[in-house]
Amino acid sequence: MKELEFAALRKRFPGADDSIYLDVAARGLMSLDTREAIGRMLDDRVQGTSDKPSMFELIERTRESYARLINAEPDEVAFTKNVSEGLNIIISSYEWQPGDNVVLCPDLEHPNNIFPWHNLAKRVGITVKNIEPRDGRVSPEAVAEAIDENTRMVTASSVTLAPGLRTDISAISAFCRKRGILLLVDGVQSVGILHTDVKESGIDAMAVSTQKGLLGLYGMGFLYCRRDWAERMRPVYLARFGIDMGGAHEAALGNDENRLASGARRFDLGNYNFIGAAAAESSIAMLLKTGTREIENHVNGLARNLANGLRDNGLPVVGGKSEADTGSIVSVGTVGEEQHDAVDDPAMAALYDYLTAHGVRLSIRRGVLRFSLHLYNDASDVTKVIELAKRAERR
Repeated sequence: MKELEFAALRKRFPGADDSIYLDVAARGLMSLDTREAIGRMLDDRVQGTSDKPSMFELIERTRESYARLINAEPDEVAFTKNVSEGLNIIISSYEWQPGDNVVLCPDLEHPNNIFPWHNLAKRVGITVKNIEPRDGRVSPEAVAEAIDENTRMVTASSVTLAPGLRTDISAISAFCRKRGILLLVDGVQSVGILHTDVKESGIDAMAVSTQKGLLGLYGMGFLYCRRDWAERMRPVYLARFGIDMGGAHEAALGNDENRLASGARRFDLGNYNFIGAAAAESSIAMLLKTGTREIENHVNGLARNLANGLRDNGLPVVGGKSEADTGSIVSVGTVGEEQHDAVDDPAMAALYDYLTAHGVRLSIRRGVLRFSLHLYNDASDVTKVIELAKRAERR
């Protein structure tokens, strides 16, 4: 029955038929439903029929639906424009002292979860404690070994940029919770694709953008911050929507005794990306209706079959056969220090060229070919890619 439901969903994504689209890790496809939601908002702007109260209602509906998606409370969710802004909000709002440190694994992080830390080190005098990856993963044991009495935060991606293996966030959280350390997560490669429960996994703060697993637009993101952590922080930037003034008008001046909004709402700034919110509301509704556990099972099954098929062809698939390794990303090659979209291995470069010439959409990240799937993919996509890889090997 579920396969029939996913087949019906696929029809709402024309891009899934126009190519073999395996590139959600760069950006997801948009559904017809989401395009229609955007169109309705644009029509209002063209006709001059937009009204602010209904736009604010949209914001609160979207905040609540995203909170349900990750099992958070609505006031633990703030609106941002991307992952980088969400990470920077937490990093800059924490009250750091010289000598404090953060633990991270830079080889597996996006650069935008590295630059802010080095900037903070220069501004405040914190120490950045780098750990090495183990078998292409962020090792909870390595994190535990690096933590000391001066560690204030640990940061990691729930699924790494490359090679795209899962991080055992729950295990890392267990170390952090015992010591009062904030765990800051880049969740952009998992939220919307893999079941995410911030309470169960012990995530303290998590930044995402909406153009990937959430199937929305660029320029829109969410920041989750557990209420008790958020309320220990004072935002570096503050605007009207970060102030609790009850039902006062958005332009109310208030006074110097104004109270910060509860939870993560204090991080909201200025007017919102209303079109981005309309897109996110539509796409999140689809994710909630389908069920995140069902989406994860569907995507994991396809990813494992793809990994096994490519491995059977003799290709160097990153990671083992363990289900715990598998998210939505299958990477082929050797992770290196190549540029963002470059690969030095001639065999991998030839395979990439052959696949793209035959309609496969994928990415190269740090020397590996990266295939990434979502709910609109099906077994035919996997079969076609495996067959194309066989043909490429015969050439």
